[in-house]
Amino acid sequence: MKNKTIISVVLILAFIGVIYFIRLERKQNSPQDQSDSSASTTPSNTDASTQSTSTSPVPTVAAPSAVKIPANDLTPKNLSHIVTIKTNMGDISFETFDADAPNTVKNFVTLTNKGFYDGLIFHRVIPGFMIQGGDPLGTGVGGPGYAFDDELNPSTDSYKTGYQKGVVAMANAGPNTNGSQFFIMVDNYPLPYNYTIFGKVVAGQDVADAISNVAADQSNNRPISNVTMQKVTVTNNTDAK
Repeated sequence: MKNKTIISVVLILAFIGVIYFIRLERKQNSPQDQSDSSASTTPSNTDASTQSTSTSPVPTVAAPSAVKIPANDLTPKNLSHIVTIKTNMGDISFETFDADAPNTVKNFVTLTNKGFYDGLIFHRVIPGFMIQGGDPLGTGVGGPGYAFDDELNPSTDSYKTGYQKGVVAMANAGPNTNGSQFFIMVDNYPLPYNYTIFGKVVAGQDVADAISNVAADQSNNRPISNVTMQKVTVTNNTDAK
């Protein structure tokens, strides 16, 4: 009897063991358990080599690229140039400041020699301030199709003098966006030094003054009747030191 009891207990324990083993096997293979295990993994337990460490900046739209200004045949060192703008209201001549703004002068001379300015208008005139031209569209938003850097050097004479009457400077849409548009001052004005000065009127300032006083559209300062640059020419200034 005792032996039968022992055998029965052994069989019961064996049966319980089998049931436990089956349940344990099922639990280990359960999808829910796998997901729980995955969710319990924290960043601190993750291999650092798998974490992103990129510090690349967010992509931005590129600014207009500066270009190498084409060479021309009027760039002997230590010489300036005389630019003459023949308009339907008279002639304006200015001397270029090659030492202060060599790239700006080279750009202007190159465009002039290509006839770029011929037939363009002064599209913006403001009495007591300046006259502006050099836009092939005549709207204030056109240019030669490229941009180049400012030449703003505090040690130059033009920087120290500032925007006085007769000064010729580049118009721009912000830093390093020079193209073909320029302006001529018709009075002294305390502009911030953000516009490259590259010349000064030596003859015909009265013509520039007269242009600034023509009737203009008050909404955009454009002359009612076109003031045209009929022909723009450039020569070496043999009197330059």
